[in-house]
Amino acid sequence: MAVQEARQGAQARTGALGSAHDGGCTCGDCPHGARAGHRRAVAAFLLKRDEFAAGQNLPAAVAHSASASRQWVSDELTQSAAAVAERARAEGEAWLSRLWRRTTGVVWALVLLLLLAQSLTAIGAGWTTARTAGLLAAVLVAVALTAASFFHRARGGVLAPVVGEDNRLSTSRAVAAMWVLFVAYAVLVLAGQLAAASSSGARDQLIGGLELARGAGVVTVLAVACGIAVLVRRVVGLRVFGQRLQKVRADRPRAADLLTDDSGRGTFADIQYVVISAVALVFAAVRLARRPDQLPDLPWGLAVVVLVSAATYLAGKYAEGGRPVVLSVVRAREAGDLDAPIRTGEDIEIRGAGFVPPGAGTADRLSRMVVRIGPVHVHVPLVPITGGFSNPTDALLTVPVPAEVEPGRVEVRVVTAAGVETNAYVIDVTE
Repeated sequence: MAVQEARQGAQARTGALGSAHDGGCTCGDCPHGARAGHRRAVAAFLLKRDEFAAGQNLPAAVAHSASASRQWVSDELTQSAAAVAERARAEGEAWLSRLWRRTTGVVWALVLLLLLAQSLTAIGAGWTTARTAGLLAAVLVAVALTAASFFHRARGGVLAPVVGEDNRLSTSRAVAAMWVLFVAYAVLVLAGQLAAASSSGARDQLIGGLELARGAGVVTVLAVACGIAVLVRRVVGLRVFGQRLQKVRADRPRAADLLTDDSGRGTFADIQYVVISAVALVFAAVRLARRPDQLPDLPWGLAVVVLVSAATYLAGKYAEGGRPVVLSVVRAREAGDLDAPIRTGEDIEIRGAGFVPPGAGTADRLSRMVVRIGPVHVHVPLVPITGGFSNPTDALLTVPVPAEVEPGRVEVRVVTAAGVETNAYVIDVTE
């Protein structure tokens, strides 16, 4: 009752101050934009969290009770975090809808850069048919990418095929897409020269340049990269469905996703795969520029290096993640308390690992964590501290044992923000 009265008083004070548009609109679809609305919501949430962490702005109705004040603070932060998450989703959708123009601009900027490079290198050497074929091939690829970007403009334009189901850039898909575009460009260069060739000898030489013996290394790397992209999607999906991997959806894709895990930390498997693939692609591009009459001759030594890198990346996908686990449950004890069994109404500490999935460290996702004590579902309270939260954490949760729990032996399970449930841990609850 005290918590409800305090919340009603807070809502009344908010209504007395004015509507949500006072002091600047925070709507995602207003002229101020979704980004401004998201920034205001984040600033308001951080201010509220730090004030509660310092013990400020607590209503008198709950100030006398530690449990009541903790519940009230948690509920207030949960509502504020939900508003931040809504603004973040609106900003992510608006950012994706604008991205297709930027990616299209980058594609045509690369075409202009190719034209400039060919013009500079043609000084003294002269303009050749291969240069014309290379420029026309780049224009055709750019037109195709522009059309695809327009039809997928609501999902990020050119980046739509490399965005995973979790709304993050997929490293395996990005690497495979680079090799697909490069091989397509190389074949178009040969096709352009073949169309312009006048003698049968020149045409036979160009057709011979497409033989597998000439481009076996590139074809092998292309096949492995595409196979890795398909296999990784299958592996991740099976591990998620089998509750061996926790995945949460991101607000929007970021370039750093290619080199980091879901929590934003750099991962060796992803970094080495992107770096080695990029180096091999640059080498293949130089080979194509030097010998435009055949598929790039990627040496088998370099091709094997790429294959080893791809195998390392795939092994990293198999090794990452894991199911959350409860290791122990003990009675929470403060200084001065006597040792006693777990009783209803008291707090318990749940110790384990994997309670907070990668990328689920935001307040709105932390507030989704639930502890099932017997048949009763207990939402994990948010306990703010300056700069973050002391509860919940990845290895420790503190929740009260509600009065609805029947005394006796009951099972304790944790349900994470990703929807994965831990193992059962049996505790004895007394009256």
